[in-house]
Amino acid sequence: MIYDCVIIGGGIAGLQAAIQLGRYDHTVLVIDADEGRSVWCKTYHNVLGWPDGISGEELRHAGRKQAREVGVFFVKDIVTSIQSPSPFKIDTKTGQQYSARRLLISTGVKDRLPDIPHLKDCLGISVYVCPDCDGYEIKDEPSFVIGSGNAGANMALELTYWNRDLVYINHEEEEVNRELLNKLKHNEIQYIQKPVSEILMNDHMNLIGLRLDNGKEIFRRKGFVAFGGNKVESSLAKQLGVELLENKHILVDSRTKETNVKHVWAAGDVVAHSEQVTIAMGDGSQVAIWIHKSLR
Repeated sequence: MIYDCVIIGGGIAGLQAAIQLGRYDHTVLVIDADEGRSVWCKTYHNVLGWPDGISGEELRHAGRKQAREVGVFFVKDIVTSIQSPSPFKIDTKTGQQYSARRLLISTGVKDRLPDIPHLKDCLGISVYVCPDCDGYEIKDEPSFVIGSGNAGANMALELTYWNRDLVYINHEEEEVNRELLNKLKHNEIQYIQKPVSEILMNDHMNLIGLRLDNGKEIFRRKGFVAFGGNKVESSLAKQLGVELLENKHILVDSRTKETNVKHVWAAGDVVAHSEQVTIAMGDGSQVAIWIHKSLR
């Protein structure tokens, strides 16, 4: 079977594109490793219609259900290689091969997060990664930033827009340049260069603070993480000869989202944009329209 379109990555952008393409009555397969950002985020607070928040898991579940209702197929697998040109031959980790007339890469970005006990339990609920998405959540709430070197320092400074009561814990004890140290001091941001051993939760699994390696406990109910070095999942695109930016994001046409390789599109966080779920949704719809136009 040759699918009209295979979508690699079943996060928010990939699911939105799948729904749109399914509604065009195209044959669509989504190959998803189930490891993306939206798997980990417990709550998105900035999505239209969900003022109390909705989790990535809920959005993904609803999206898959909606896509299946319009005939979209799903497999949980990891794509290992792609042969071009169209029809593309797509090989996976489990040994399967799929063929597609069109290809959408929506593989996203993988955040670099330390293995601190209970950290992932808090993501999107009381610990956040994106100040544009969730800076509002720490407004007037004493908060911490767990990070690494300059990346964490810059995050702490960015958050002063919402909050002046901040402590930055340099978990990896990487060097912070003198200029940033001076800015932290000028903004009265407490600076601690010690690893974090544990996120502290109460009996109801609500964040209450953190414990450092030296045993010191810091009690704050909100926080951010900023470690830098996030991985843009664009290796498959590079394999196809797709043009990448210096930061490894995929370069696409701003209108159509098509890459420099004919019949290969990209959408979502793997493309350079503000990395917000709402933008990923728009990307998914937009790219699907142009994939449809190419198939007519």
